[in-house]
Amino acid sequence: MRTVRILFLIGIVTAFVPLPVSAQRYDNVIDRTVAVVGAEMIQLSELEAEAQMMQVQGYVSEKNLRCMILEQMLESKIYLTQAKEDSLTVNAEMVEANLEERISRAMKQLGGQEEVEKYFGKKLHRLRQEWRDVLNEQGLVQEMQRTIAGNVSELTPKQVKEFYRTIPKDSLPVVSTQYQISQIAVYPDKKKAEMAVKERLLDFRERILNGEKFSVLASLYSEDPSNSMRGGELGMMSKTIYWPQFSDAAMSLKVGQVSPIVETPDGFHLIQMIEKDGDMFNARHLLLQLHYGEEDRKAGFAKLDSIKNVMIEDSLTFFDAARFFSQDPATRTNGGVLSDPHTGSALFEKDQLKPEDYKVLRNMKIGDISEPFESSDNEGRNGNTMYKIIKFDKEIPSHTADIEQDLQLLSDMAVMRAREKAISDFLDEKIKSAYIVIDPMFAGCEFHRKEWLK
Repeated sequence: MRTVRILFLIGIVTAFVPLPVSAQRYDNVIDRTVAVVGAEMIQLSELEAEAQMMQVQGYVSEKNLRCMILEQMLESKIYLTQAKEDSLTVNAEMVEANLEERISRAMKQLGGQEEVEKYFGKKLHRLRQEWRDVLNEQGLVQEMQRTIAGNVSELTPKQVKEFYRTIPKDSLPVVSTQYQISQIAVYPDKKKAEMAVKERLLDFRERILNGEKFSVLASLYSEDPSNSMRGGELGMMSKTIYWPQFSDAAMSLKVGQVSPIVETPDGFHLIQMIEKDGDMFNARHLLLQLHYGEEDRKAGFAKLDSIKNVMIEDSLTFFDAARFFSQDPATRTNGGVLSDPHTGSALFEKDQLKPEDYKVLRNMKIGDISEPFESSDNEGRNGNTMYKIIKFDKEIPSHTADIEQDLQLLSDMAVMRAREKAISDFLDEKIKSAYIVIDPMFAGCEFHRKEWLK
C-alpha cells in the first residue's frame, strides 16, 4: 500500500484577507480548487454555497463551519469515487423531490424567489442545476454508505451476548419505563360532521363568488393558524410540499379562480390561485376541520359502557371484545394491543404515548380497564377523533439495558456499532491510498480525521 499523499496547494488567494475561518465569506474571491481527492475536485464556490445553504436552514455551529463542511466534502469524494467504480446509481425521482424541498425551504426562509436569487447571487435555474448536481452526489454517497453498512449481517443471539459481555457497563443505555396497553375504540358519526363542514364551505364559496374577499373570510374562519392572519396566503412554494389532492386541485386553477371543496388528511379546503410559475404556486386557502360535539361524545361513551358491561356479564375477555367490537382497524385484529407502526413493538415509553392516553393510564393499575375517554388515531397529520377504553396490560420499570429483557435493543445497538465501524474502517483505508491535496487556507482546520493534513 502506498504512502499517504496529502499536499497543500501553493499560492495566495486573490484579495483574501486572513480572518478566523468561521467568520470568512469568500464572495469577492476568485473561484478556485481548494481540494483534490483522486480525480474529484472541490471548488471554493461549492464550499461557500453549502455554507450559505446551511445558514439559510438555521444551522449554528460552535465549530469552524467551513472546516466542517470541507471535511464532509472530502469524505464524500472518497465515497463518490468508490460509488462510481462500483457503478452505483441514484433514484432520479428522489433527487428531484429533494431538490424541490430544498428550493421550497430556501424560499420559505428567505421570502420568495427574488430574495433567494439575491442571497445566493444566482438565478434560480442555475441554482436548480447546481443543487441537483449536489444532491446527485449526496445520493451516490449515501448509496455507497448503505452498501458498506449492508455488508454487516444481522447478529446471532450468541454474538449479541458476546457484545453485551464486552461493552463497558456505563455505556449501556438506560431504558425508560415502558407500558403495554390494549384498546377498544369507536368513532363518532363522520358523515354528519362532514356534511356540516361542507355546508359551511359551500356558503363561503358562494359569498366569495358574489364579491366577498377570500382573504377576509380566511382570516376570520380558516383553521390553519400558520397563515390565517395573512388571509390564508401560503406563499410561493413547490407543489411537492403539499398533499397531492391539494396541489393537484390548486394547479388546475386559473389565477383568481376558486376551487370546489378539496379534502386532504388536514381537513376540507377552499383554494384560490394567486400566482403560478412552473411547478410552484402561491395560493390562498380556507381550511375547516371536522368537529364533534357533546352529543357525539355521549353516544360514543354509551357504546363503550355497553361493551364493558358485556365483558362483565358474559365473562368476555378484553382481547375478544376488541376483536368483536372495536372500530379501529389498526388494533382490532390483534385483540386491541397497541403497537408502534414503525417497529412493531407493543411497548411504549411515556413520551411515545398520546398525552390523553397517558393521562388516563398513569392513574391505573396493571389489569385495570379505564372509563371511556376521548383520544385520536394516527391517521393524517393530527389524527381522527375516537372514543375508547384501555386496558393496562404490562409495565416494565426503568432499568439499565440487560440481555434478558432487551435482547432486540442490544442487537440493534451491536449492529449499528458494527456498521459504523465498517464505514469508518472503509474511510481510513481509502484515505491511506488516496491522492489528496488541500489548499493552505485550510491549514488551521482541526479536522476530525487528522490524516487529512498529515
